[in-house]
Amino acid sequence: MGDNTPRYYEDVETCVDDVIEKVGANIVLGIPLALGKPNDFVNVLYRRVKADPSLHLTICTALSLERPKGGSDLEKRFLEPFVKRMFDGYVDLEYMKDLRAGQLPPNFQLREFYSKAGAYLREEAAQQNYVSSNYTHAWRDILDSGVNVIAQMVSKKEINGRTCYSLSCNPEITLDLAPAMRQQEKEGKKIAAVALVNQNLPFMYGDAVVAPDYFHMVIDSPRYTTRLFSAPKMSITTPDYMIGLYASALIKDGGTLQIGIGSLGDALCCGLIMREKHNRVYKQFLTDTGMLDRFGEVIERIGGTEPFAQGITGSTEMLVDGYLHLIDNGVVKRNVYESIPLQRLLNQGRITEDVTGRTLECLLEENAINAVLTAKDVDFLTRFGIFRKETSWCDGAIQTADGRRLSADLTDPHNMDKVLSRCLGTYLKNGVLVYGGFFLGPEAFYTRLREMSEAERKKIFMTSVLNVNQLYGNNPYLSEEMKCLHRQHGRFVNACLKVTLNGGVVSDGLENGQVVSGVGGQYNFVSQAHALPDARSIIMCKGLRGTGKNQDSNIVYNYGHITIPRHLRDIIITEYGIADLRGKSDAGIIAALLNITDSRFQDALLEKAKEEGKIARDYGIPDAFRNNYPAKLEDDMLRYKKAGLFEPFPFGTDFTDDELVIGKALKGLKGQMAEGMSRVTSLGKAITLGKIPDAAKPYLERLQLDNPKSAREKMMARLVVYALSQQGAI
Repeated sequence: MGDNTPRYYEDVETCVDDVIEKVGANIVLGIPLALGKPNDFVNVLYRRVKADPSLHLTICTALSLERPKGGSDLEKRFLEPFVKRMFDGYVDLEYMKDLRAGQLPPNFQLREFYSKAGAYLREEAAQQNYVSSNYTHAWRDILDSGVNVIAQMVSKKEINGRTCYSLSCNPEITLDLAPAMRQQEKEGKKIAAVALVNQNLPFMYGDAVVAPDYFHMVIDSPRYTTRLFSAPKMSITTPDYMIGLYASALIKDGGTLQIGIGSLGDALCCGLIMREKHNRVYKQFLTDTGMLDRFGEVIERIGGTEPFAQGITGSTEMLVDGYLHLIDNGVVKRNVYESIPLQRLLNQGRITEDVTGRTLECLLEENAINAVLTAKDVDFLTRFGIFRKETSWCDGAIQTADGRRLSADLTDPHNMDKVLSRCLGTYLKNGVLVYGGFFLGPEAFYTRLREMSEAERKKIFMTSVLNVNQLYGNNPYLSEEMKCLHRQHGRFVNACLKVTLNGGVVSDGLENGQVVSGVGGQYNFVSQAHALPDARSIIMCKGLRGTGKNQDSNIVYNYGHITIPRHLRDIIITEYGIADLRGKSDAGIIAALLNITDSRFQDALLEKAKEEGKIARDYGIPDAFRNNYPAKLEDDMLRYKKAGLFEPFPFGTDFTDDELVIGKALKGLKGQMAEGMSRVTSLGKAITLGKIPDAAKPYLERLQLDNPKSAREKMMARLVVYALSQQGAI
């Protein structure tokens, strides 16, 4: 990108010196969201600013990651050993520690466009400096903020004797922000682009691979190959599984899938794998639970229940580890190719990935290649495996692998036969299974990516968020036409907090104006789903929030904040079913959403809709949708769980067996404590327990409560024993 070789550093301090000298005292730093932050560099720069009031630092980013922390004493006892085990060696962001302590210096500002859900609800500085941006607009908004330094963690590799860097986990904004900043540099602005090498990062391909001159400064020393942030797996609950199974039946074979992180995304992946690998059981479950009786029409029209013959491809802002499980299990297996005529022929079913003479004939019919092959044509044919890789074009003729020269004229049937016999490949090459913008996940995910072969990793194409999150604009990546061809039968699956009875979706904020997370890419994907002729937006919403007597419906009549407006409504899924809202009238929307609402809240919502004149006075919810209760879902799953299906951690966990038991018990205890005085009374009785059972001792030892000293510790030990007994663990 640049004209000069970057300057290399073995020490962050020296690099920070040069950055300040180059750009001046007012530093606006852009760093990637989540994993790709160069924490060592950021911390040194932040310390300089704290110590020198003449400097000012603004950081523009998203998802500043933090180690998990417990709230209560019990939670801390549970989490601290786990956190030490999982994050030992990870470099924490010092500005986040000061943010939590309310000690940010006056010459520092943090501007984020997305955060972990609920992480900043009590942080006034974060609430006030939040920047609401669609993911595709984030690079533009950061540029408008006056950014003059970008810094990113990268990995390094020698390719064909040349050093290359990979933006790895975070090309998604850098690929657009860096060129725009370089243009400003040509116009006279002082900027700095900094890379910090961390060889624990997997070297990812696609647009993520850049030359050294992409950066002004490269920090490269083994001491900065530190531990990556790991996002532990969350357990998949019964409601999660039900939502995931409904969603899995809406994914069309031969289509495209976008999913996000978390238990709902994992549940969808499990449903898809079950559909592919255990189809008989999958169909039996859909039948036994009444899913097909109640929602069979929409499933048949939009998705399907058969195994995946063609498979699907991924196009997603976030590459989650679930995609690797889908690849391993033969669900994600539909390759897409960066050729419009080739992809069009594949979509139309006129050719397959098996290369035959018909492949060449169809390309000629589409005028994708000339009848008399040119050098460009032969390069195209060899790139995609239609010709063997040893085939070349030389002086107007085709050069075969064994040194023979053939005429490039394919209009001659005799010559065509020679070309087919000596040049034709066997299978299309250089296809892509997943396009991704960034990744974050558990440590096992990073290990798996590092251990993949180069060929396997090249199937995962890391690219700009402009590439995966929007269709329009023939940007430096894929053209609009090619993206439309790639994303046939697109299913863009996201999660939300609430759904209003008129079809509005609440995902990123509260009605009091507080930001829960951020819009991220949700609007981008909803917009694509409406723009593509055969795509759908699928929003997953847990039907309930809270526990016990404090439970309430997430389907609400109205709400004072909306993320996705009602005119962009599409498909909503709760644990109780599917509501296809596209094109429906207001009354039709209300009826469909009531069908997937928890039955304890249906009547009140229906009555409100009648009072406001939004549904007929004599309308009644059909009996088939009147048994929407959590207990019914548990009953439906019980025998399948006994058979080993629907495990809490189907893709593994970083928790030990004892920690899983303790975690479940503490979660149950927390829920009971939240239910009010009746529960407090029963818990009070638990505190008077006599002898501690031997079966509880390993769990108490893990919590350092096996030998309680104070009255408080003795009380906590008995609460833990009570919670364990309530869960049937002892």
